Amino acid sequence: MEKSQRSPYSPIITLIFVVALFVAGGIYLLREPKHTTVEIIPPQPTATDLPTATPAPLEIYVTGAVQNPQSRLSLPVGSRVEDAIAAAGGALENADLNAVNLAQRLQDGDQIFVPTLPAEGETSEGNALPTPNAPRIVNINEATLEELDTLPGIGPTTAQAIIDYRNANGPFESIDELLEVQGIGEGTLDDIRAYVTAEP
Repeated sequence: MEKSQRSPYSPIITLIFVVALFVAGGIYLLREPKHTTVEIIPPQPTATDLPTATPAPLEIYVTGAVQNPQSRLSLPVGSRVEDAIAAAGGALENADLNAVNLAQRLQDGDQIFVPTLPAEGETSEGNALPTPNAPRIVNINEATLEELDTLPGIGPTTAQAIIDYRNANGPFESIDELLEVQGIGEGTLDDIRAYVTAEP
């Protein structure tokens, strides 16, 4: 019986077939899309996103030659003297605005006094307020002896008398009730009226 003879090209054909498989597999792997992971980074807050504190309004007292004297006003930070006068109804016809620095910036607790024009032969004694030594508004229902002592015409003795009356009779219901305090008359009351309040 004759044995079958192998073709001399069989190993070469097999090798070519194996190489072709590797090449085809490599091409397939190269064409397959790669899966990438996308990292999402949240946006960082900017300065404009942060809440800003609103500054407290200025508490200003206006008296003198204005439409609504003895006005206690709340004005925004950055306001000037002319804004306070306008908020008090505006100046009267006889107001001496040349004695007032309308461009001066206000600070909390300032008092603005608008003087009247001097009569013929007189000079104006009014000055634009606020000034460093101007009395602050004093609540007679809460003020200490030292605070009351800063009022014009009120010394330590009268200041103590105000406190004693307040302790004995309760809070003052009005500024005019100060006339019940020993040592305070109409003249003294008129001198301090613009600088005091009787808030509960």
